[in-house]
Amino acid sequence: MNDPRMIKIFDTTLRDGEQSPGASMNTQEKCEIAKMLVELGVDVIEAGFPIASEGDFQAVKLIADSVQGATICGLARCRDKDIDRAAEALKNAGSARIHVFLATSAIHREFKLRMDKDEIIKRAVASIQQAKGYFDDIEFSPEDASRTEPEFLCDVVEAAIDAGATTINIPDTVGYTVPEKYAQTVHLLKTRVKNIDQAVISVHCHDDLGLAVANSLAAVQAGAGQIECTINGIGERAGNCSLEEVVMAMRTRQDYFKVDTRIQSNLLVRASRMVSNITGLEVQRNKAIVGRNAFAHESGIHQDGMLKNANTYEIMRPEDVGFTQTDLVLGKHSGRAALKNRVQSLGYHLTDDQLQSVFLHFKTLADKKKEIYDSDIASLIEQVMHSVASPLWTWVGYTMNSPEGEIPNSKVVIKRGEEQYETIVPAKDGPLNAIFFAIEELTEIPVVCNEYRVHSVSTGKDAQAESTVVVEHENEIYRGRGVSTDTLEASAISFLNAINQIAYRKANPPKKNKLETKIATKAV
Repeated sequence: MNDPRMIKIFDTTLRDGEQSPGASMNTQEKCEIAKMLVELGVDVIEAGFPIASEGDFQAVKLIADSVQGATICGLARCRDKDIDRAAEALKNAGSARIHVFLATSAIHREFKLRMDKDEIIKRAVASIQQAKGYFDDIEFSPEDASRTEPEFLCDVVEAAIDAGATTINIPDTVGYTVPEKYAQTVHLLKTRVKNIDQAVISVHCHDDLGLAVANSLAAVQAGAGQIECTINGIGERAGNCSLEEVVMAMRTRQDYFKVDTRIQSNLLVRASRMVSNITGLEVQRNKAIVGRNAFAHESGIHQDGMLKNANTYEIMRPEDVGFTQTDLVLGKHSGRAALKNRVQSLGYHLTDDQLQSVFLHFKTLADKKKEIYDSDIASLIEQVMHSVASPLWTWVGYTMNSPEGEIPNSKVVIKRGEEQYETIVPAKDGPLNAIFFAIEELTEIPVVCNEYRVHSVSTGKDAQAESTVVVEHENEIYRGRGVSTDTLEASAISFLNAINQIAYRKANPPKKNKLETKIATKAV
């Protein structure tokens, strides 16, 4: 059998994935994910949209400066300042790419850009040439390509390649196309664009109709050489093509697709869990490849077949994607070295101070819990990473009092430095409300709680509860996370974590990017 054709994997978890509502990540979290993506074997990491905000610029710059082993890409509209900003963020990367985009479909030309076809081509060419002045590796995306007139799409692509684009991405921006039509588009480009052999055809599919993976695979069959995707399929609206699904489809059915990637598939579950923990976006249990039920069998008929031969009901081995047969546990007698090894095996890169903080939380948890699972450790890591480095307020504890015939009350105690503050609040609407109101009263930071979730981190009666809250203060959104074997305490810690982020923001206001308020387009 001939060697399979290699497909490049372009991961946009840190850019398009972060555009999922509620999925914002801080700079350090983005850097952790970028390191994991390199370990996973991703070819190109789209680290962000540098012009969008100072935070996005700093994240792309940090990743470009410190992450080696993959091409680091920054997104830019076809505008001079966007391209200059992206180049500045990427200037220290070992391998850099600028990804410029401009909408080409009739509806975008008329209602969004108010530009005609000639203006579109002229703008695209000028921007690619500008980007080419910084780096050799330039990607161009005709946004909403799947709804662009075929003839015009061919004209734009040919002009983009002539201008210096080395990758041409064909985005199905609104998830509108279907596999056969998408494959036809790729085939059209390969046969009608005379210079197409000078560029790699890339595909970027959204999942609005649940077809992102199928469309991407159809494009590969038609000759595409790069797939743009995200871990867990996160992204705008219904999300993007799922990296783990498209990679394992090509590998498991290599007999059919005759292609492969550099992805180390045994790290897929680890990557999935890291992104889920960092973003707070849970993976559904029946998610293909990385869901908790992906290799679970409850039917008696299935179990009988599995006992006789696993191939009867499994087309992949759990180990191939990173699942293990058992979840090894740590306990209260485990030391710092054992914890450090487990942290590294989970794919995290912590500083000594962060590791020490996780270790202290681990020891506290080990006194409450008989067995500590990988999922417990991941939650502790995320709690430390997501917390403000030097929190203004720290959690001490709470007590509930229910005098007979009277309204119950909650006593909440927190600390600011070495000074302890406490208050007692009636729990007429339940203990959770009382605790939240008490924290607001003590910190004097009022918020609106937009979202509250709590779930079990691991298994067993002594499982940790993980709480996530999303609060609003002065028109800004903040997300807090807390874990504890006590559900109310986990909730209180998550709420106080969000309060601390507000306090930190007030004490350290972000630098304003002059163009930040002008950004109206979210991109490809």
